[in-house]
Amino acid sequence: MEIENDDRGGYKRIHQRLGPTSRQPDRGGKVCFQWRAGHCTRHPCPFLHSEQDPSNSKRSLGWRNPSTGGSGGGPNNGGHQSKWGKGRHGENSNSNSNAGRLNGGVGTSGGDIPCKFFVSGNCSFGDRCRYPHSWSFGEGFSLITPLKGHEKVVTAIALPSGSDKLYSGSKDKTVKVWDCQTGQCTVSIPMGGEIGCMICEDPWLFVGIPDSIKVWNTQTGAEMNLPGPTGQVYALAAANDMLFAGTQDGKILIWRFNAATNCFEPATFLVGHRLAVISLVVGGPKLYSCSMDNTIKAWDLTTLQCVQTLSDHTNVVMSLLCWEQFLLSCSLDSTVKVWVHNSKEQLEVTYTHTEEHGVISLCGMHDVQGKPVLLCSLNDNTVRLYDLPSFNERGKIFAKQEVRAMQTGPNGLFFTGDGTGELKVWTWSTN
Repeated sequence: MEIENDDRGGYKRIHQRLGPTSRQPDRGGKVCFQWRAGHCTRHPCPFLHSEQDPSNSKRSLGWRNPSTGGSGGGPNNGGHQSKWGKGRHGENSNSNSNAGRLNGGVGTSGGDIPCKFFVSGNCSFGDRCRYPHSWSFGEGFSLITPLKGHEKVVTAIALPSGSDKLYSGSKDKTVKVWDCQTGQCTVSIPMGGEIGCMICEDPWLFVGIPDSIKVWNTQTGAEMNLPGPTGQVYALAAANDMLFAGTQDGKILIWRFNAATNCFEPATFLVGHRLAVISLVVGGPKLYSCSMDNTIKAWDLTTLQCVQTLSDHTNVVMSLLCWEQFLLSCSLDSTVKVWVHNSKEQLEVTYTHTEEHGVISLCGMHDVQGKPVLLCSLNDNTVRLYDLPSFNERGKIFAKQEVRAMQTGPNGLFFTGDGTGELKVWTWSTN
């Protein structure tokens, strides 16, 4: 989607991106010397903001474990060292070592911190301000527009496949519907409770609120209510005609879809976590759950039995992400862990990435060149973007408060929602 101003009504129009543009001249693959020096201010820049490695030009861009050739084995399988967290020349990559490269060596000197008055919306210096007036630093992505309407933290974002509507949920007890043609909020739906989570499994939209799940059919408009949860519903996932809900009391409730009645019927519930379940994700034949009890559990989707409990994190596990054969987890212990199955089909850690702050959410996507990128939201009000599997830092997004919700869209789009209730629409550039 792209935005353009409409002088007649002051609205911003969002159009579906038709494909890569060719407005920037071909510079023959040259690397920007100003980027190397750490102070390129061109947006977009016609030169490369990355060091090329000709030997990697034909390397697969999908997520795979380099030590296993994509077979999904453990880090020691085949006797090769895992390349997770390794830079181009084999050096360890982390947020501290990459900060200097990203920000021209300023690192911790403050050069990568935007003007606090700009963030609050009242900097009087304008272009003369010595601090950056930008919501992001990095290469290959840019802000399209903010979407303002929620009064409290955005907790969920959903974009149904092929739809021209974007849905957002908030602790202000509303779900808002945004028109992707105008960028305007067209409907605000009161939910009667704070939204804990929201997912879309076409044609269904599921919204978790305290003690209930609201369900809409986005094609027919049919509505239903699924009672049963105790306390807030923090996580939802769907697979094999089943709906899973992670609740405040530590249970995972399950409903099965009945095609004859076009309804979801209570099936069973899973018990194992001692505290609230705050993230659910389905990967292959398993459901993965994480909890405030600092653990991750793997459940067999056929038997609905817990087959493994992972206790490597030392604080609340906040978010899970499945991508091909890998499971990624993040925690308030300031780590992101990459898990892979060993020869006994048991998950084990193949790499641990460490941040300076707690990690509260993960989101994975590919940029316009097909390279895998991981978005990590931290509780210092930033989102870090990393190339994978190297974990080389790609960029940084700033927010007024913590970014609690992230969602990917088509054609290089992605969305963030922060603690002030503001959504932002971002895009990967094609240059």
